[in-house]
Amino acid sequence: MVTQSESYPVRLDIDYPESLDRFTTFFRLIWAIPILIILALLTATGGETVVTETGERIRESAGGISGGLWIATMLMIVFRVRYPRWWFDFARELTRFAARVGSYLFLLSDQYPSTTDEQSVHLEIEYPDVEQDLDQWMPLVKWILAIPHYIALVFLVAGAIVAAVVAWFAILFTGRYPRGLFDYVVGVGRWGLRVQGYAFLLVTDEYPPFRLD
Repeated sequence: MVTQSESYPVRLDIDYPESLDRFTTFFRLIWAIPILIILALLTATGGETVVTETGERIRESAGGISGGLWIATMLMIVFRVRYPRWWFDFARELTRFAARVGSYLFLLSDQYPSTTDEQSVHLEIEYPDVEQDLDQWMPLVKWILAIPHYIALVFLVAGAIVAAVVAWFAILFTGRYPRGLFDYVVGVGRWGLRVQGYAFLLVTDEYPPFRLD
C-alpha cells in the first residue's frame, strides 16, 4: 500500500552512513563555511530582480534568487497558468544543492556538498502539469495555509539541532550516527521540504502531511 508520504510529489531520502569520519566531524562548522557562503549568495537578500518570461535576464532579488523565483512562479501560474520548465529545473537543482549542504552541516554525510552530483541525498520533485494539477489561484494563499506547519517546524528544527549536537558527540566517540537521531533529523528535513514544495516551489496543491516519514 502506498502512503501519502510515499506518493507526495516532493520526496527526500538520505543514505544512512555506516561510519563517519571523526576528524571532519569535529571541524564540521569550519569545513562548511565556504559552501555556506556559496549557498548564502544564492539565497540571501539582495537588490532588485528582473526576470523575463523567456528567461533572458535575471538579477539578484530582494529575498535572493530563490525568493525571486517564488514570486515569479506565483505570478506566472496566477496570470498565465504556466510553470516554465527552466524555472522549475533551476528551483529543483537549487533545492537539491541546499539539501546537500544541510545534510553535511547536520553531520548526515561526510561527503562535501557537490553543486552537481546527487551524492547520498536523494531529493525528487515532480514537475506539475499546471492546467491539470494546480489551481490557478491557490499560489496566492498557500503560504498562509502553511502557517500550522511553520509553527510545528520551529519546534522540530530546534529538536533537530539538539539531535545533531548529541550526534556530534556520539560520532566523535563511536564513529557512528545513532540511527534514531539520524531518522529524526532526516524526517525533519523531509517535513520542511514538503512544506517548501507546497507553499514556495508551488509544485502541488496537495496539503503536506504532518509526518516525519
